[in-house]
Formats: sequence, C-alpha cells, structure tokens
Amino acid sequence: MTDRMITAKESNVSAPSTFSHEQLLDRLGEVAVRVGLNIAPGQQLLITAPLAAVPLVRRVTEHAYKAGASLVTTLYADDETTLARFIHAPDEAFDVAPTWLADGMARAFREGAARMAITGANPTLLKGQDPERISRANRANSKANRPAMEIITQFAVNWNIIACATPAWAAQVFPELPADEALAALWDGIFKASRVDVADPVAEWKAHNARLHARAKYMNDSRFDALHFSGPGTDLTVGLADGHLWAGGSEKSGNGIVCNPNIPTEEIFTTPHRSKVDGRVSSTKPLFHQGTLIDDISVRFENGKIVEASASQGEDVLKRILSTDEGAARIGEVALVPHSSPISASKILYRNTLFDENASSHIALGQAYTKCMVDIEGLTPEELLERGVNDSLIHIDWMIGSDKIDLDGLKNGNRVPLMRAGEWVQA
Repeated sequence: MTDRMITAKESNVSAPSTFSHEQLLDRLGEVAVRVGLNIAPGQQLLITAPLAAVPLVRRVTEHAYKAGASLVTTLYADDETTLARFIHAPDEAFDVAPTWLADGMARAFREGAARMAITGANPTLLKGQDPERISRANRANSKANRPAMEIITQFAVNWNIIACATPAWAAQVFPELPADEALAALWDGIFKASRVDVADPVAEWKAHNARLHARAKYMNDSRFDALHFSGPGTDLTVGLADGHLWAGGSEKSGNGIVCNPNIPTEEIFTTPHRSKVDGRVSSTKPLFHQGTLIDDISVRFENGKIVEASASQGEDVLKRILSTDEGAARIGEVALVPHSSPISASKILYRNTLFDENASSHIALGQAYTKCMVDIEGLTPEELLERGVNDSLIHIDWMIGSDKIDLDGLKNGNRVPLMRAGEWVQA
C-alpha cells in the first residue's frame, strides 16, 4: 500500500473530547441539517443510510423537523443482504437494478426534496466476489440512477454526505484495536474531521467555508488554462474546460439554498477538459470502490483518455470501471487539497472516499459537475462536450496528491507555482 494504516495511539484523533458521544452525535446531526443541507421550511428530505446509522439518522431527522422539514424518508441498506446477493443470486440477476426506486428518487428531487447520504459501509465487503458480477451490478445501478445523479451533479437541489462509524468499517481502519475501541476511534475521527468537537461548530464551518471560498476565488481570478502535477510516478498536465469555475465549501444550489455537499470537506475543485489531459499519474492512496480495494494505480493519458492502466491490486476491477462507457476513461473533476489538511495530518487511512479525498489532491473518473461551469444554461449535451465537459455513468475519485507532489498553474505559456511538496505557495 502507498499509505500505511496507523494505530490509534499514533494518530491525533484519540485525544479526549470535552463532549460526550451522545452530544457529538447530536452536533453532527445538527451540522448536517443546518450547514450541510440548510434545509428549507416545508422541504422534504430523502436519506439513504446503513442500518448501523439508525442513531445518527434519528438525530438528523429530529433536527430536520426542527428546521421545518415537512417529511423525512429514510432508505436503509444492509451489508449482509448485499453480500448475500453476490453469493446466492442467479447470474442473470446482476444485470437488474431497482429502476422503480431510482425513478422515485429522481422524482423526489425534481419536486424539490433535499438529499442526504450517510456513508459507512464495509470498504471491502465484496472482496473475493466475481469482479464481472460486481461490474455488471454497478453498471445496472448506474444506468438506473442516472436521472437522479444528473440532478445531483447539476447541483439542482441541496444535498449532503456525512459519515457514520460502523463496526465493519472501524475494524478495517483500526485492525489492531478491540472492536469497541476501534469503533470509538473511528467515531472520534469522524467528529473531528466534521468539525463538531469545537465550541461552536456552525461558526467554525462559516470560517472554514470562507477560507475555501478565498482559495477558489484566487483560482477563478487567475484563469489558468491548465494544471501540471509532478512528482514520483506523476507528470500530468490537466487542461481545464472552457468556462470552468472553481468551487469549494458551501455553494448555492439551483433551488437557491446554500449548502455544504460534503462534510467533511477540505477541497476546491473544478471541471477539467475531457480532451486535454496528457501524461502519467500514479495514485498516492488506495481506492476502495464498491467493496473492492484498488491500489498503486498508474495510468497514462493521451488527449484526455486513459490509454494505459495498471494497479498492484484490483487491476481487473479498475479496467472494468474504465470500460463502463466512453467517458469512464476520462476525468470529470480535478480537486486540490493541501497535504496539511486535518484529515491528512491525522495519518489515518479511512478507506472511504469522503475522507481520503479530503486528505489529498485528486481527480475523478467519469461524470463532470456542470455546476463548475459558467454560461451553460440551455446548452445541449453535445455542446457541453464541445466545451470539454465529460459525460459518464460513473464518478469515481482517486487520490494523486502528497507531500512529494508539486503543482503549477499554466497560462499563455507561463508557469505559476501553486503547490510545493503538497502545500499552497500562496498563504
């Protein structure tokens, strides 16, 4: 692995909190509603969550109703029943997805419902299962969920992702600890990264968002044509889409509500040009995708498309991902995160993209966020492609930043240092 897991003793997430677990859980629920969603009076909320998240879902639900939500509906997932499908279902079952459910979710978003996803599944749940079946199931689910995902990627409604510690996830992150201590350590990391262990979490998020907005403004004012990443195994030029826009922290969604889509978040991000990415890049952290570990990724781009790809582990799954559709071998997002971010400083490998992507600069295979573009109203899908906006059934982030990676902004043949050894050059 490129990033070792560490013990709770070595990390800085196990310092005692002045708040009880129940208080911190309640604070996370409040921040998720007030900062993450900023839910509006009369708005419905649709939550998806693992079964172990019931106590957190109850806190979120309570705060949502206090904020004026008209109805909160939760759909629960269970790792054991998910695994049972791969063990016992007939082969033809893996081309089937609950389109009726996906259509209902898309309808809810079109009618104005807010969206919250609570993550916490076992990162390697499907280890040892048939990669072909995993790929087919993912493809079927992606197709079914496309209408709903388009609403999310267009940022048409307020949405948010938070995390819930679960025993299976905690055992993966802290394998050296007894189960109860591992769970407590993971919760501690979640609370700290989510900034709810401070005196005034809402005020802390306001200040954090201001810092991210200032960084995004600098990048927008600079109007770089491209970015260049360099370091061990990496020499990559990422052209930026015509009319790209940098974003980070809280943003106004299409329904006019300002929300924080990710809690935690340390990134600023934008839309790369789907045909202007060239060179080689190597991953700096493992990717955990749909229960499969993909490690030591190395790919080479030509004219925006991956033409060579390898991984020391999970290479077959990586190549199946890249073959999902034409846009899956191109990137739809580039995000910048300093190596000194709190999540990186914790030295914990969370094995969960929501956290690991906020420890490192990263790129995302697949679908672009059209919210990171200007002057696109009324454009057809073909016109968006011409502007460089990638289109795909997937959107999968993987990490390429570290304290050994430098970053430059390129404009009109000039090179401007942006990061050195993973840290911003400009304070």
